[in-house]
Amino acid sequence: MDQHYLVIVNESDEAKVALRFAAKRARNTDRGVEVLAIVEPQEFVSWGGVQAAIEEEDMHRVEAAIAVTVGEIVEASGIKPTITIRQGDPVKVIKEIIGERDDIAALVLGAAPGKNPGPIVKHFTGEGAGDLPCPVLLVPGGMDDERIELLA
Repeated sequence: MDQHYLVIVNESDEAKVALRFAAKRARNTDRGVEVLAIVEPQEFVSWGGVQAAIEEEDMHRVEAAIAVTVGEIVEASGIKPTITIRQGDPVKVIKEIIGERDDIAALVLGAAPGKNPGPIVKHFTGEGAGDLPCPVLLVPGGMDDERIELLA
């Protein structure tokens, strides 16, 4: 299991669908899954202590949400993903991780239903798509478990 699917996860439903797809795909292709959660930095607050407390609270909230989601995926697929949590601009963080690693088989993104698939999806399927050293797997957020099982 040398290669991994890098799945960007947040608290959205489409991220959970993308993670389910990646876990099923990893199981079927003998690859691993790496879950990446990104905590975006807070806008500057004039009191540094307040800003640090807000950022720490955001980090704990993300950790708790990821733990629940990952637990569901492990139970459903048998795949135990690696979890990475980073702070920063999502596009920059994703580019850094992919640039640092040669074991990323694909970047897996969940697209929100409707006209706005999300800023990360817009970037990596638009202007940033041609610069990646790996494919982007775009998983529609409205896909159900039966369809995931069929396609993964």
